[in-house]
Amino acid sequence: MRHTAWVERRTTADVDVLDLTDEVRAVVADSGVRDGEALVFVPGSTGAITTIEYEPGVVQDLKDAIDRMAPRDMAYAHDAAWHDGNGYSHVGAAMLGPALTVPVAEGHLILGTWQQIVLVDLDNKGRKRRILVRIAGEQ
Repeated sequence: MRHTAWVERRTTADVDVLDLTDEVRAVVADSGVRDGEALVFVPGSTGAITTIEYEPGVVQDLKDAIDRMAPRDMAYAHDAAWHDGNGYSHVGAAMLGPALTVPVAEGHLILGTWQQIVLVDLDNKGRKRRILVRIAGEQ
């Protein structure tokens, strides 16, 4: 069985980290799947999906790490070609990746106690993001 839903969130400029865990849990509950997998995917080349402990310190640490991986003040060939100033966004998103798969057992996401599913929007302007959540498995 498969069940697909979309989660919509608005983001702010630069690195915005948003907790999606409750929305993904709701999709799992609506799906009726007892054992399977939850795929969470953000279309686009400047957004990413990952897990963190969603608390202010770790959120800031993640933002700082992303800035070290793909600094905003560096020259990017993308910016030279398109003049949109978000080359760092594309590079950072590629390093984090657009999707995450989480096991589902007994109708629940298998996450650690301090582990949440997050959208990381790295673009230099706010966006309306649509995140695909697809649940596959057995009832």
